[in-house]
Amino acid sequence: MDTEAELTQRGHSSPETGEGRSRFALWGHRALPGWRDFLTVRGAAALGVVCTAFLLLISNFVVQPFKIPSRSMEPTLQVGDRVLVNKLAYRFGDRPLRGDVVVFDGTGSFVRESAEGNPIGEALHGAASALGIAEPSETDFVKRVVGVGGDDVVCCDAGGRIKVNGVPVEEPYVYPGDTPSKVPFRIVVPLGTLWVMGDHRSQSRDSRDHLGEPGGGMVPVEKVIGRADWIGWPVSRWGSIPAAPASTVPSGGGHG
Repeated sequence: MDTEAELTQRGHSSPETGEGRSRFALWGHRALPGWRDFLTVRGAAALGVVCTAFLLLISNFVVQPFKIPSRSMEPTLQVGDRVLVNKLAYRFGDRPLRGDVVVFDGTGSFVRESAEGNPIGEALHGAASALGIAEPSETDFVKRVVGVGGDDVVCCDAGGRIKVNGVPVEEPYVYPGDTPSKVPFRIVVPLGTLWVMGDHRSQSRDSRDHLGEPGGGMVPVEKVIGRADWIGWPVSRWGSIPAAPASTVPSGGGHG
């Protein structure tokens, strides 16, 4: 009887031992990590939101990734390259120069104005595109500036070269085996606009393809998003996009 009473008393009066201790310790062990896990997940989510907002802010005003969707700029840019577009290049009064590789909104010049689609879907796609993880908008293009406002651009001279303001332009960036253009043309670039072409001339739909349309294939300077200055991905292609000698052609009758 004494032994039974001792065991009964010990079971009721000793929460640090036996079954009572086990339940207390188990509850305490589970409660604290649960709250810590919750706070960790919430903190990680908040950090992710802040980082995404920061990247979007940078993309909208400073540098925007742009995924190359086609072969039109080979060999300078290859399909899948992520180029970093310098949005400050023309922000403070500077204008695009001949030879610059630019990204621009082709609405009204390369593509027609279209009816508005799903605003939520467009906003989500625009955000993903701005972060460089989605294809660019169907209205965004990357090309090389061949003529600026006031330039007289002719294709081609007796040597098969494009002439700008009467001067033949050497274009080492043109895709090997391509001619500067199989389509003959002569245009005077209106002030405030650009004449642009892809480096892979046989694979590029550019200003030449819109000669007979409203705007004549000219891209308004205000539609330029920025200058493609660097290749950021893949790692094997890291580096700056070299300047082109076309920028040294004498000026024509005006400025772009």
